[in-house]
Amino acid sequence: MRVPSTVGLGLGLAGLLTVAVPAAATPQQPAGRDAAPQRQHLAWGPCSAAQTELNEAGAQCAKVTVPLDYADPRGRTIQIAISRIKATSPDARRGILLSNPGGPGGPGLANTLALRPALKDVADQYDLIGFDPRFLGESSPVRCAPAGPPRPPGPVTTPRADFDASVDSARDTARRCQEHGDNAALLPHASTRNVARDMDAIRAALGERRLSYYGVSYGADLGAVFTQMFPRRADRVIIDSSTDPAATQYELFQRAGGPLEEGLDEWAAWAARQHDRYGLGRTGAQVRATVQKLLDGAERRPVEVAGQRMNAPVMRLLLRQLVQHQESDPALASVVRDLVAAAAGKLTEPGPELAALLALLNSPDLGDSMVGGALFMCGDGGWPAGGWPKDPETYWRNTVKSRATQPVFGPVVNGMIAPCAFWKSPPREPGTTIHNKVPVLMLQATRDNNVPYEGALALHRKLKGSRLVTADIRSHGVYGRGSEGHRPVPCADDAVNDYLRDGTLPARDITCAPEGATR
Repeated sequence: MRVPSTVGLGLGLAGLLTVAVPAAATPQQPAGRDAAPQRQHLAWGPCSAAQTELNEAGAQCAKVTVPLDYADPRGRTIQIAISRIKATSPDARRGILLSNPGGPGGPGLANTLALRPALKDVADQYDLIGFDPRFLGESSPVRCAPAGPPRPPGPVTTPRADFDASVDSARDTARRCQEHGDNAALLPHASTRNVARDMDAIRAALGERRLSYYGVSYGADLGAVFTQMFPRRADRVIIDSSTDPAATQYELFQRAGGPLEEGLDEWAAWAARQHDRYGLGRTGAQVRATVQKLLDGAERRPVEVAGQRMNAPVMRLLLRQLVQHQESDPALASVVRDLVAAAAGKLTEPGPELAALLALLNSPDLGDSMVGGALFMCGDGGWPAGGWPKDPETYWRNTVKSRATQPVFGPVVNGMIAPCAFWKSPPREPGTTIHNKVPVLMLQATRDNNVPYEGALALHRKLKGSRLVTADIRSHGVYGRGSEGHRPVPCADDAVNDYLRDGTLPARDITCAPEGATR
């Protein structure tokens, strides 16, 4: 099994939370960086063979040509891959609906198609437009030089040794990305603001005055950026699970530590009630102690699982992945049970949940997702994705300090040193400031431990034209949960669909609970 670095795994997991395409025509160039682009003649045709779901749904694909550098609109161009499923109610057609699945680094060519079950009849009123953000997926993708053979953890280790290994990996990733091909000329143009400009170019290429949009996680922040840059071209915008625009990306990571520990407490109380099944402890405190003992041991001796060693940083990232959603409580309990058995030398075969995570660690998509995340985390000059400390010791000091109050997740969120610490190309623009009253519908879970609720409240206060729909659940993402096999939040789904249908925001903020929810 290829065990990726802690940095690669962390960024990769974030991104995974995701016949040739016809060539596009050349657009007429805009006059300046944010001048309105013009309509293009697009060559629509079947989507690439890799886009099975789109082709089965009868979608068409094309490419929109955009400037690499919007400050030099007549210079080098790149292509943005888009997909389209036309509205099936021409008389009631509203316009176009774009979306982004988050990451940063997640390709989104089929994402709007994935929303169709949640959209229900509203989908008939929009041309559903998917797109891969620049440099990702099929949009003039950026590749990094191949990594060397992975070095699996040794039989013994220390927290400092694990941290130093993550620093070496981040430094190597930065080198491999910046020195490969002509990436040095491309990477300075990987930014959220440029993706927003590309979205506006898609709008113009399709001949639309405005666009509607749904984005989740980083995609939510991208939607907020679009409303600030192109307020008159934003139609019905929905952002789900967003962040505090006053924080840097590293600060946003750090702020998740407390909510993650609270999520683990909630899970531990649930697992204690299931002691007869999982054997992790009869009280929440005992379950917590079981997890801590597992991690403390792995910080000295990585645990052998299916012939491979798993160190504490990788375990912490897997715990973080599973603690996000309350529906994953059984899976988290099963994984911890298997890891405890493996640490004791008693695991004969990993259960299906741990086996699935091991397969994820081996996924070829994981590396690509890591690259995409790094591009935009390092390319932004501020919110929503920039602002990483350059000195590795800053991460280490924060990691050590965090252990007192965040023993499980503090080392994850404080020690996640991204390749940005070693990025050579500085951002071309500052981050985006929130400064207008464009109507926006926001959704957020109160117990989101990926992007905490307080961050959404901060953005809500700044987006003075927004309404907030709050769901009292432990979840990252609120809309369309039923389509993902999770317990739906009907009033949140209805709020989104009503807004897309008639364009009227709720009269006031809404708080709603999931169908049949229990604590």
